[in-house]
Amino acid sequence: MLEYSTLAVSANPLDLPGQLVRTIKVVHMTSAHPALDGRIFQKECRSLARAGFDVTIVCPHSEDTVADCVHIKSVPRGTSRISRMTRTAWRVYRKAKKLEADIYHFHDHELIPAGLLLRASGKEVIYDIHEDVPKDVYSKHYLPSWSKPSVAWLLDRLEILVAKRFSALVTVTPSIAERFRSLNDRTIIVHNFPYQKEIVGAGERVPWATRRQAIAYVGLISANRGIREMVFAMSFLPRVVPATLELAGNEKPVNVRAEELASHPGWARVHHHGVLDQQSTFRLLHGVRAGLVLFHPEANHIEAMPMKIFEYMGAGLPVIASDFPLWRRILGDTGCGIFVNPQDPRGIAKAIEYILTHPKEAEEMGRRGQAAVMERYNWETQADKLVTLYLGLAKPCAA
Repeated sequence: MLEYSTLAVSANPLDLPGQLVRTIKVVHMTSAHPALDGRIFQKECRSLARAGFDVTIVCPHSEDTVADCVHIKSVPRGTSRISRMTRTAWRVYRKAKKLEADIYHFHDHELIPAGLLLRASGKEVIYDIHEDVPKDVYSKHYLPSWSKPSVAWLLDRLEILVAKRFSALVTVTPSIAERFRSLNDRTIIVHNFPYQKEIVGAGERVPWATRRQAIAYVGLISANRGIREMVFAMSFLPRVVPATLELAGNEKPVNVRAEELASHPGWARVHHHGVLDQQSTFRLLHGVRAGLVLFHPEANHIEAMPMKIFEYMGAGLPVIASDFPLWRRILGDTGCGIFVNPQDPRGIAKAIEYILTHPKEAEEMGRRGQAAVMERYNWETQADKLVTLYLGLAKPCAA
């Protein structure tokens, strides 16, 4: 039987005044995400550690280490996608089980069998559903088109079958939560919003007048997230608008040839920074005048809430976004967005031109978006929900 010491919740944004929690051992499990993943480590695990939990991540990594009071236990990386989904997943499970945690929290659908085994052994197990898995199948370029409907159906059936067996489900959007609420009463939404202080206060404040005539896109560079349209739009801007597109993301674009992009006239206005760490990304955003999020209207995109939207807002940027109903509600209600057909480069170019040639309006849009992040679209509002869920699962003794 495990023994617990009683700890006061540490001073942090998650303080629960007057409440004491025991030292609850928590293990997060992932076979697909990096050790310092933006949601798993930077947000969830760091927040739990600050709230007094004993937190470990088991994941593919080069070595065991400790970062921000979070223990990282490494397993070898898979050499292929199949290897990751089988051998790596098994290794993650074996190492996690040996840690004898009170609460297990896993992040990949390939770890569902591991979660069921841990649940069968009497552990509290949380399934963190980062995306609408069945819909996401249709964007997987490595799957043959003919196989996608069957794979999506199978994954949908699997998740529905197992959802009620887990102690709780954590989702990232209302539409994903809606799939599961009738199956598991402990289904909560923990939005992937940025830390208020980290994004709003990153680096030195750059006056709008001294910001570069530039717009930015950060994230996965791929065909279905609009990289072609971004590059093509740059070629439609008037020469008197000396704008550049600042890209931060993977070196090799997905589902589009790099040569195709590089040979297009619009590429002359593109600066590709490669993959940037969090601080460098925030510095980049604080020096430009708008952020782009031009996802194509695919099933897994229309109801998504990409973190980059809120990072742009936090950096005080107007957002040029795909015209999706959910995004209209978020950005339109805030008054910080311009909506475009994400597959129309000329329309995108007009939106960019408007932002760059109307600096007062653009700055006001950015201020409204930043105020919304300060008030409600920030991680601090979400972390409390996660801590409350954990305390409920752990059934701490009354103080």
